[in-house]
Amino acid sequence: MGEVAAVILAAGLGKRMRSKYPKVLHPVGGRPMLQHVLGAAEKAGVDEILVVLGHGRDIILDEFEHIPYVVQEQQLGTGHALYQCRDALKSHVEHVLVLCGDVPLIKPETLKELMDHHIESGSYATILTAELPNPKGYGRIIRDDTGNVKGIVEHRDASPEELEIKEVNSGTYVFKRKELFEALDRIDTQNAQGEYYLTDVIGILFNEGKTVSAVMTEDPTEIMGINDRIQLAEAERIMRRRKNEELMLYGVTILDSETTRIDSGVKIAPDTIIYPFTIIEGNTEIGEDCRIGPFTTIVDCVIGKDTMIKNSVILESRIGSHCKVGPFAHIRPGTVLEDYVKVGDFVEIKKSKIGEGSKVPHLSYVGDAEVEEKVNIGAGTITCNYDGEKKWKTFIDEGAFIGSNTSLVAPVRIGKRAFVAAGSTITRDVPGEALAIARKKQENIEGWVRKRKKKDDD
Repeated sequence: MGEVAAVILAAGLGKRMRSKYPKVLHPVGGRPMLQHVLGAAEKAGVDEILVVLGHGRDIILDEFEHIPYVVQEQQLGTGHALYQCRDALKSHVEHVLVLCGDVPLIKPETLKELMDHHIESGSYATILTAELPNPKGYGRIIRDDTGNVKGIVEHRDASPEELEIKEVNSGTYVFKRKELFEALDRIDTQNAQGEYYLTDVIGILFNEGKTVSAVMTEDPTEIMGINDRIQLAEAERIMRRRKNEELMLYGVTILDSETTRIDSGVKIAPDTIIYPFTIIEGNTEIGEDCRIGPFTTIVDCVIGKDTMIKNSVILESRIGSHCKVGPFAHIRPGTVLEDYVKVGDFVEIKKSKIGEGSKVPHLSYVGDAEVEEKVNIGAGTITCNYDGEKKWKTFIDEGAFIGSNTSLVAPVRIGKRAFVAAGSTITRDVPGEALAIARKKQENIEGWVRKRKKKDDD
């Protein structure tokens, strides 16, 4: 059928976004718009991809280091942008799929259907269209008396009669390569924008008697372009809904889809339940039979099976199976909780490993620590890991017991099955199976309250 290359147009300024960042870098579903379009093209099975860059290309290339690209130095319209690819496309490419970088909701299945129709019908150009109840801003599909596509009229150039047409151009096409670039040589700037319109190619091909066909998507949201922050928010809402529905069909229970926000790259196994007001972002993976939420944020984490996380924040960490976290825990980046770990309410853990079966039940800070198996850390315990200049590590060996309200001044090691008395400030290593007591001996002053009251009265 001949090889198909995808060209993604991503050179625009995006003035209405009112941002210092290129429009195609604004995230939808936790990923830049451009990444969604690239992913859709790849999954649709194109043989190569070329991105047309212009405004802010250095910032885009910082994010997408290895994408093949060409540069449109002056933004003179979509036709001019595509023309920049003429010499960059490989010689064996016979068909060109054209996509817009600001249309993140496009589905791979739709692109595959579009390309298959184009090849099978023998068309010189095939347009992805949609029918919109309010088509304002979109180019209208113009058909002849037999229903064949004969052209596209941009909204600004349309007559009152043409503005009544509901079928619109998505900006996504497939062309035969040879005829595409021959037609691009012939377009001009005689239009309201003073630009080289790619849409003019359709009329040129039709007037030469070359077949132009169209495929209408059943889901008009796929063609939604993002031009401002309002449309960005709408695309985000649609993407979130799609993701939630995908997970629910896979076997995940989401109790309130409206208040649950899950990024497109998240993976969740069946029989996990997500409670309301939960946010799961990045490349998080969650195993089966977990209970997540409510009011929980998880970013870039791996979580095992049968783990419960309530009202907590977990960032860039690995949580094992059969763990219990929260409520009101803060697990900071670099933390590893092995299986059967309990991290209770108002506990903060930073860049630490907590061994299997260990417990940090409540009101503690554990930072830069290695805690082995079956350790109990009492309420109010703090690892004093920072001396004002440098971070130091705390080591707590298997089976140790740390009493409540203890300060462990790093660097320090608590040996196997050692006990630390409540209220201690530990500055030296504690041998295995020893009891460490580091607090002043209690002193009771008899009659102190009565004497103080008399002094105050005098």
